[in-house]
Amino acid sequence: MAFSADHLAELNLLTQFDSSSAQEGIKVHRNEADPELVSAAERLFSKGLITRDDGGYLTALGSEAIEQAQMLLAILSSK
Repeated sequence: MAFSADHLAELNLLTQFDSSSAQEGIKVHRNEADPELVSAAERLFSKGLITRDDGGYLTALGSEAIEQAQMLLAILSSK
């Protein structure tokens, strides 16, 4: 199973959240952001990982996902 372009866009958006603080969210400005980013936010919202379709905050599931994504990135980035 390979990561699709949609998966990569979602992972990249997730990594923009501050995983150390549940009080910090992000806002994807629909009229300014790359359409891929807007679509990724909408998909993450529909999957229950973020609280709004334009960003918001991480849900509990989103927090788990970003921890796993950061771990995977660290593994892949190691020499």
